[in-house]
Amino acid sequence: MRDKSGIAERRSFSGDLHELTERIIGAFFLVSNELGPGFLESVYRRALHVALSEVGVECQEEVPIQVWFHGKSVGIFKADLMVEGVVILELKTADVVMKQFEAQLLHYLRATEIEVGMVLAFGSEARFRRLSMKNEVKGGVWRRSRNRNGDDSGNKAG
Repeated sequence: MRDKSGIAERRSFSGDLHELTERIIGAFFLVSNELGPGFLESVYRRALHVALSEVGVECQEEVPIQVWFHGKSVGIFKADLMVEGVVILELKTADVVMKQFEAQLLHYLRATEIEVGMVLAFGSEARFRRLSMKNEVKGGVWRRSRNRNGDDSGNKAG
């Protein structure tokens, strides 16, 4: 179900990225089951990168995400993993997916053209949340102003 802000979280996820997010979840549980709890986030990030690569899914680690205001960059975040240029993964070493983790991911989605993200929590039990935010509800945060030549110099992740 989508709320008034355009943010959605579904138990039964559907859409263009359903198959890709299911593959991500499979790799997530593989890493969680093999490594178990207690490692640093960086270990899980590298292991998940390996697991995704082994099943033919392209991903990048610590991808910079710029935030724009009035045509100027005002901040840079780093997404833990960007998958196929269309899904942002935020990894945590925690037993629960906290609202703060979801808020962090939603800020990343809002600052990019990417509409789907996942919080993956490596803890005593592996837990995840799939979130989406449609571009039409984001406003202009993810777009840079056009330059004087009229060229689009947008902040396009992926």
